[in-house]
Amino acid sequence: MEDKSLSSRVFNAVNYSLLFIVSIAAVIPFVYIVAVSFAAPEEVSKGGLLLFPSEFTLSAYKYIFSTDTMARSIVVSIYVAVFGTFINLLFTSFMAYPLARTTLRGRRPILLMVLLTMLFSGGMIPTYFVVRSLGMIDTYWSLMIPTAISAFNLIVLKNFFQQIPDGLEDSAKMDGCNDLGILFRIVIPLSMPAMATFGLFYAVGHWNTFFNAVMYINDSEKWPVQIVLRQIVLMSQDRIGDSTAQQDPMDYLPQTVRMASIVVATFPIVMVYPFLQKHFAKGVLLGSVKG
Repeated sequence: MEDKSLSSRVFNAVNYSLLFIVSIAAVIPFVYIVAVSFAAPEEVSKGGLLLFPSEFTLSAYKYIFSTDTMARSIVVSIYVAVFGTFINLLFTSFMAYPLARTTLRGRRPILLMVLLTMLFSGGMIPTYFVVRSLGMIDTYWSLMIPTAISAFNLIVLKNFFQQIPDGLEDSAKMDGCNDLGILFRIVIPLSMPAMATFGLFYAVGHWNTFFNAVMYINDSEKWPVQIVLRQIVLMSQDRIGDSTAQQDPMDYLPQTVRMASIVVATFPIVMVYPFLQKHFAKGVLLGSVKG
């Protein structure tokens, strides 16, 4: 027993040490980004790993919000993330619920077509033509409708719905409740862990949308925050990469602006996670138990 206890303690010590090292390696880049965003250009010009600035300054953040470009792009991203996530959850639920019923005719062919979309896509050019033919170019719909349903999330949510006892639905039908009533009054309330989990997946996807915005949005006033962040990085990269410009510490301001832009673009979606974290693991695991 003593040997086993000693080996167990050694294993736990090694395991915790490795996890601590990995955690530090994952956290340090984020700490560096935040520290540089609040640091003075003179301190950044010294080089090295900066984890805690000696003097805090908001010059980079003042520069970012000196115009309404960043603020407007954040509002656009919030709008797309909120309404896009609502559309995602609504459409995914509407399709997952009937597919969870084994009595649905043609259920297997439909599931097969859904699975095929996980392996093959229509392609970039045909998708663009479809979006253009529907008149969604330069509209926020182009950032929400083409990605309305994720095949993977649909399959997992269908499996989650299948775990709900049929007796609850039979009782609701005996009380005169129709299918929509069963979905909104029984199935979805009992599936809140899964809905919260996939809502987070969809919201993060909408917040990080980049490629679709580049393809479908030509109006700069409708750009989401990731496009504006890219523009800031591109404009600052030339000055940072110029060896002659780096002689002046103030020329390191673009680097602090770049880091501050990353912080601003990441902060809102990071704040959402703690409110959904308790449902996160539970929702994914429950939906993946039953095939």
